[in-house]
Amino acid sequence: MRGHLSQDTVVEVPAAVLWDVFRSLQLAKLVDELLGDVVGKVEVVQGDGGVGTILKIIFPPGTPGPGYMKERFTIIDDEIRLKEAETIEGGFKDVGFDVYRMRLQILEKDAESSIVRSSVDYEIDDKLQELASQATTKPMEILAEVVGKYLKEKLNSTK
Repeated sequence: MRGHLSQDTVVEVPAAVLWDVFRSLQLAKLVDELLGDVVGKVEVVQGDGGVGTILKIIFPPGTPGPGYMKERFTIIDDEIRLKEAETIEGGFKDVGFDVYRMRLQILEKDAESSIVRSSVDYEIDDKLQELASQATTKPMEILAEVVGKYLKEKLNSTK
């Protein structure tokens, strides 16, 4: 069984500014700083932030399921502002998903705001289809909202 989820989040930050953060390891630092209690701790296992980089996300205590996941960046496209990562260990892989791929794309709404398109593609054995309801874009939506708010405040403080 294959599935796809997608959700758009409007952020009041120019697309170029948002992409500079989302395409780099600065995003992992902001997750630790701003969302450590929600998402968990992010460690760079391998790489410099480009394609092939592997991150380990250690979920906060009390999070149901596996306590961590590792993801590998598979696409970083500066032209269309797209970043894709695939879970390679732990997380959704451990609960039965064969493939769990997350995408963030930064779209320009206007000069001062962006749309963060969060999407998930997954594959799971038909016998485990009840687990498909666990697939979600929610963590990426929260990430877009929190990082967007942080960057907006930072931009406003430098004006």
